[in-house]
Formats: sequence, C-alpha cells, structure tokens
Amino acid sequence: MRRLRFPYLLSALKTPNFFLCNCKPNSPIHANLITSPQIPINPPFIPPSFCSNAAAMLDSRLTDVAKLYATVIDNSNAYDNMEKSLDQLGLRLTTPLVLELLQRLSLEEKLAFRFFTWAANQQDYAHQSQAYNQMIDILSSTKYKIKQFRIVCDMLDYMKRSNRKSVPAEVLLDVLRRYTEKNLTHLHKFAKKKRVRVKTQPEINAFNLLLDALCKCSLVEDAEVLFRRMKGRVKPDANSYNVLFFGWCRVRNPKRGMRVLEEMILLGHTPDSFTYITAIDTFCKAGMVTEAAELFEFMRTKGSTLSSPTAKTYAIMIVALMHNNRVEECFELIGHMLNSGCLPDVSTFKEIIEGMLSAGKTEEAYKFLEEMGNKGYPPDIVTYNCFLKVLCDNKKCDEALRLYQRMIDAGCMPSVQTYNMLILMFFQMDDLDGVFETWQEMDKRGCAQDIDTYCIMIVGLFNCNKVEDACFILEDVVNKGLKLPYPKFDSFLMQLSAIGNLQAIHKLSEHMRKFYNPAMARRFALNQKRKSLSLRGK
Repeated sequence: MRRLRFPYLLSALKTPNFFLCNCKPNSPIHANLITSPQIPINPPFIPPSFCSNAAAMLDSRLTDVAKLYATVIDNSNAYDNMEKSLDQLGLRLTTPLVLELLQRLSLEEKLAFRFFTWAANQQDYAHQSQAYNQMIDILSSTKYKIKQFRIVCDMLDYMKRSNRKSVPAEVLLDVLRRYTEKNLTHLHKFAKKKRVRVKTQPEINAFNLLLDALCKCSLVEDAEVLFRRMKGRVKPDANSYNVLFFGWCRVRNPKRGMRVLEEMILLGHTPDSFTYITAIDTFCKAGMVTEAAELFEFMRTKGSTLSSPTAKTYAIMIVALMHNNRVEECFELIGHMLNSGCLPDVSTFKEIIEGMLSAGKTEEAYKFLEEMGNKGYPPDIVTYNCFLKVLCDNKKCDEALRLYQRMIDAGCMPSVQTYNMLILMFFQMDDLDGVFETWQEMDKRGCAQDIDTYCIMIVGLFNCNKVEDACFILEDVVNKGLKLPYPKFDSFLMQLSAIGNLQAIHKLSEHMRKFYNPAMARRFALNQKRKSLSLRGK
C-alpha cells in the first residue's frame, strides 16, 4: 500500500476570536437626562379597603396554585404517590384554584386528569361545569388525545350534566356500545368479511381502551375498581388482564400485579410474552431486581409456550443481575439460556455485552464468549463485531485491540466492518497514527476497502484539517470508479468549495455525473428542504 504522508502543522494561529466592547456610560449625556420631579399628592391617595382585600386574596390564590403545581410536577412519575403529597398540603380547594391549575397543566393531560380525579374525591369540594369543560378540552385537544380519551370525555360529560360523581354501570355500558358502534365498526366488518365468529362482546374492546387510559394516567386503583364493577356486565378477555397487569407494573406494585396474573391464568387466559418483557424491564429499571427475578422464574416455569422467555427477556435479566454484582446468578441464567437453545441475536447480544461493559465487567464479558463456545456456539465474525462495536463506541482502545488480536488467534478473519469501526474510533480519539496503521493492516490482511472505509477516511481527514490527504483519497475514489452516497458527495463538494479547490470540484462532479442525474439531485435538495422546514416548525 502507498503510505500516506501528511504535513504536520509547525505552529498554530493565535488570532483573537472575540470582540472588545468598552461600553461606558457617557457622563455628560447622563447628566443631561430630564428627570421630572415628583409632585406630591395633597391630600395623599389611600386605596379603598376592598381593593387591598382583593389583592391579598389574589396573591393567596396564586401562592396556592404554585404549591399545587410544584407538588404535581415533583410527583409526576407513575410510581410517585401524588395523591398523598397533595393531601399533605392541606389546602382548601375552590373552583378558581382548580381552573388555574388545570390551565397550567393543559399540555400534561395525564397529570391534569390525575389531579382532577384526586380533587373530585376531596371533602367540601365538588367540580363545577367550568372544571368539567376545561378537563374535557384538555383531553380532546388533539386527534391522538381524542382517540385515547374519548370514552373518558363521554363519562365526564355525563357527570357534568347529571351532577354526579360517578357513572352508573348501565350508563357506562351504553357509552361503551355507542363508542363501539361509532369507532370500532372495522373490527366487525373484518370479522363478517372473513366469516369469523367472534366469541367476545363487542364492548370489550372499548372497555379495554378505557382501562388503558386510566392505567396510563397512573389511576390503576380506579381502573381495577371499575374492572371489578363491570366484570359481570362485560366479560373481560386476556387484553383486559394484560392492561391491568402492566398498569400495576408501571406503578411498581408487583404484588398486586402478580395477583392479576394468577387470576388471569386460573381463568384460562394466556399472558403474552410482551407483557412479561415489559414488566421485567420496568422492574429492572426501578431497581427491583429480586421482583423481576421472581416474575422471570414464574414466566419460565408456569408460563405457556407462547409466553416462554425469549432472548430479549434473558438479555434484560442478565444485564440487571450484572449491574447488581450478582455474577453467579448471571452466569447461571446464561447457562439456562444456552441449554434451552435460546441464542441471542445481534441486538440482544449487543445489549448483553454493552450492559456488562457499562457495569465494569470486562472479564465477565470475555467469559460470556467462552461460555457460548463451551456450549457448542463458538463466536463468529458477527459476534466479535458486536463486541468490538461496544468497545469502539466507548473509546476503549486497548480492549478493542485486545479483542482484535483474540479474534485473529481464534482463526476468525476480520471483515471490512471490523476495520471501519477501528478507524472511526481512532479518528474520534485524534489518533492519526492508529488510523494509518489500521489502513495498512487492511492491505496486509488482504481486506479490500469499501466505500464506507473511504468515506470514513475522507470525513475524518477533513475534520483533522488534513486537506491534502483527504483530496488524495478522494482522487483514489474517482480513479477506482467508486460510487459515493449522494449526501457524502454533497458534503465533499462543500468541503472542497470551502478550500477553493475548483479543479477537484469539477473532477468529482464529472465522476458523479455517471451515477446521478439532475432530477435525482433536485429531488434530494427538495427532501432536505422539507426536513429543515418540518424541524423549523417543531
């Protein structure tokens, strides 16, 4: 390979990159400013007493609103006990106070509805029509919110018109039927077209949407009360129990969730794998690894074939156990995974390795590779590249080179993606010697550079102000007749125009004219303009 030589800068330019601004007040001008003398009022004006009382009441209300708003925001997580924190404030609710707070929470519809439900249960207070109207407006301000909270809005409208704090079962059943007839007719049309006999009630789909809306607002207790009350009129299906189970997991109450799960299994319903995975992931992120392990064991022993652990489930548990320094349990779980034939795919393997390295368990990550090899699943080039990508993204140069050497010793030849990741890592670490050594290593191993390798080199050299070397490699691309991606081609033209190399611009444009036509270039420019306008609108 031709060795690339680049000139080193002998000295750096030290030019000031700031503006000097000496802005002092002009004393003569300030002295000549016209100031009007204060004219004494005789007799002095004394505001009426009712004005001072109104101002004091306004200040008190604004202070109460600020306290309520701060409490709601501080307890905005699903697992926070917002209701208890609001009770501890001991404030007396009024309709103007509730309206003011709902106005502040107009963009946080879930928090607003959670506060609205808490306020409805307070003594010496009842929602007025204005509060109901404002809450309905918040829940129906967008199409997405209307789709999610349409049934809730119908319930609130009934409570407003009838001046009641709850909706009777008969009325709720009628609301569900009307919603089903208006919005869920496609399900019945599909069943009729395919001649499928539907065994469940049509209202159950609308009822599940209602339960899901309540659970997403962290009103899981209210959702389960409603579930028990309507259980005799609307027969629940597996989705109903899944929604409740996931709701209890959101608020980090695994005991109540397990009760729902056991009842679901006793009734013959099968939990799906997504429910288990979501619950285990929620517990692990909350630091409830023991509860997650119990649920995982329940899933593995008592679950059905459809809900058996997948590679994703194993990956979540392995990473959580490794972060909690439960290494023995982690490798015991890895043994179960490999013995059951549940091999990690590219994404899950990357999650496991990334989780181990983020926990500082580098040796355990290598041990994981050995365990896979001992079980008859030796790592291949995809496995090594996944491992190497995690190391390169974290800029662990020594570990990356160690893994590279280990790959060669194991007889697994590196691919072009392997070298691309190493080159990119060295550029991010400003190690140009490592970049060119890797380039020479590719030639030594007989691994031909692809267009991604050239793009990484050109971009990196331009960013390092090695313009001559970047132009040299760009000329090599033209001579070999390689096709550049259009975004890279556009970026390289901008770089060449910045340095004023018109000859290189002309040569590169003539080369790329063989691959792209003006119509494609115009279409690319219009797409870029649409993207910029859409981002500007957000």
